[in-house]
Amino acid sequence: MRYSYISHLYCPKCLQTYAKDAIHHLCDCEAPLLVEYNLDQLAKEWSPADLERRTPDLWRYHELLPVQSQEHVTTMGEGMTPLLSMPTLGENMELPNLLMKDEGIIPTGAFKARGAAVGVSKAKELGVEALAMPTNGNAGAAWSLYAARAHISSTIVMPVDAPSITRNECALSGANLFLVNGLISDAGKMVAEAVKNYGLYDVSTLKEPYRIEGKKTMGLEIAEQLNWQLPDVILYPTGGGVGLIGIYKALQELQALGWLEGQKMPRLVAVQAEGCAPIVEAWKQGKTESVFWENSQTQAFGINVPKAIGDFLILHALYETDGCAIAVEEEEILKELKQVAKLEGSFVCPEGAAAFLAARQLREQNWIKQEESVVVLNTGAGIKYPDTAEVDVPVLEPGESLPLDSSFVK
Repeated sequence: MRYSYISHLYCPKCLQTYAKDAIHHLCDCEAPLLVEYNLDQLAKEWSPADLERRTPDLWRYHELLPVQSQEHVTTMGEGMTPLLSMPTLGENMELPNLLMKDEGIIPTGAFKARGAAVGVSKAKELGVEALAMPTNGNAGAAWSLYAARAHISSTIVMPVDAPSITRNECALSGANLFLVNGLISDAGKMVAEAVKNYGLYDVSTLKEPYRIEGKKTMGLEIAEQLNWQLPDVILYPTGGGVGLIGIYKALQELQALGWLEGQKMPRLVAVQAEGCAPIVEAWKQGKTESVFWENSQTQAFGINVPKAIGDFLILHALYETDGCAIAVEEEEILKELKQVAKLEGSFVCPEGAAAFLAARQLREQNWIKQEESVVVLNTGAGIKYPDTAEVDVPVLEPGESLPLDSSFVK
């Protein structure tokens, strides 16, 4: 068997194809490119049993990843994050079959490490020496750290309001880090200019084809962790939407391999915040593309993306799975974050809290039925957002007694 069964790249809009061994970005028609695999051949040579003795990381699925030689793999052990039952929170929501895919414990503290691991590995295989990207924080942190491990130079541009920890991760990795007093769309314009002037490898969201391949391993893992039985609903906090697109792609590939025979695709849910909800508005209107969201702002900083280049792919996945898009109230996100921590002991990121809040609201609307199995993606560690939750803690002087009463021991 080969290490990878990659066949070629193709454009999902105009269907033009591209060779697998050359550097590519967008299609000539400006649409993102996707990776195609020799699935018919792979189906004859690969089965779930082949995974049993493999290492618990995303490279266990290397046949369905684009890196053709193991020597180019750049890894920090990413992948196979836990799929946790959330019984107390589920009871609170009237969702007894509530699960959380927790990406907070992955290297660099966010699911972005998946895309960085595969994207950097493929860049290394293609001979890339310097990459550049705009970021809302976590993606830049992941790509700069993985680039350092692969000995590839990185240039990162992020909004000045991005979480400070992600800024530190980039700076300490040796990246050329710049802050912009604006949005990720402003950072993107700066990166595009630098790419043009200096020949840097552009790893902006979906402007290279391989980040999505790393992200799709979340879908592969969910299927494997549920013993190849799919859940009814998967909720995903959606900015650029690469994770949602990737999960949909992963499940399509598993269907083509015959590993999910006879099963219905989970209903996919794109979760956004009211302060930045271009996908929600497009979905409500039945459109295939979104409109730029002016003056976008949300404390769930990772989903503050006013216009996703892959919006048509996100919306296609929602329509094809009978899914939906929902915008949650800004002031309710922090309340849900505290609820998850209090009831389950999980300190999720604001984006993850938004996804849990969406699950709660969709259950209240009966869009999600009580008996259905539901997977919520927590895309990062809450500790990466130290300023999100303000707490008022009493300060005692030495020698004082703790001001407890009987309610504290119940």
